[in-house]
Amino acid sequence: MEHRLAYLRPEQVLARLRSAAVVYIPVGPLEWHGPHLPLGMDPLNAEQVALAACAQTDGLVWPTLFWGTERERSPEVLKNLGLDPNQHVVGMDFPGNPVPSAYCREEVLGMLVRETLRHVQLLGARIAVLVNGHGAVNHMAVLQRLAVEYNHTQPMRVRVCMAMPQKKITEGSIGHAGGDETSLMLFYHEAAVSLASLPPADKPMRYKDHAIVDGPGFDGRGRSDHVVEDDPRKNASAAKGRALFETTVAEFTAIIKGLLQK
Repeated sequence: MEHRLAYLRPEQVLARLRSAAVVYIPVGPLEWHGPHLPLGMDPLNAEQVALAACAQTDGLVWPTLFWGTERERSPEVLKNLGLDPNQHVVGMDFPGNPVPSAYCREEVLGMLVRETLRHVQLLGARIAVLVNGHGAVNHMAVLQRLAVEYNHTQPMRVRVCMAMPQKKITEGSIGHAGGDETSLMLFYHEAAVSLASLPPADKPMRYKDHAIVDGPGFDGRGRSDHVVEDDPRKNASAAKGRALFETTVAEFTAIIKGLLQK
């Protein structure tokens, strides 16, 4: 059954909302994810999770928002990443990256998501789920602020959910372009992954080489030599990606089914 709003006729949209008045909104920026992964890693992951969860709960999936925000790295974080603490580095746009990420400013993201929520509410949705594929602190803060505002001022409930297993979120172990994200993309669309774009597997990769970073690396808990431990050349597989995906979808489905029953 088709759940993507853009592909549905008016009577089909109304039928989906009668079955379950929930709309999933995937969101994430086009962002550098090493030379081996597509720029759409974050929003494409959010989109796949949204589609799979919606297939189990019914409702609609809003067209994916290929937008997100980032801030300049603090001197402390730059040092943790093995970069010059006096540099100006925004998000994952490390010096030497040949292609920039498509980050927008926080206020722009806020306006885009606010307008999307307004239209979702006009459709008659009772619940809007912001399926977030991007882990930047300020990006998540924008989404959470909008959720708090809606939940206190509007009849529609808004929930922000990260498109990763909760255990990994709690542990802070979600890396950037490492084994986990590479595994997900191998599962979703293997042809979009090029491990051959990375150095040979016997050559250590440091965070600054390709902007591939372990989750603990951002806050100084990574290796002191800044070498990637969750190495996509060694730790990535489509089977691992499927397991991550299925865990995330099961968690999403349980949350949304619970909200729909209230």
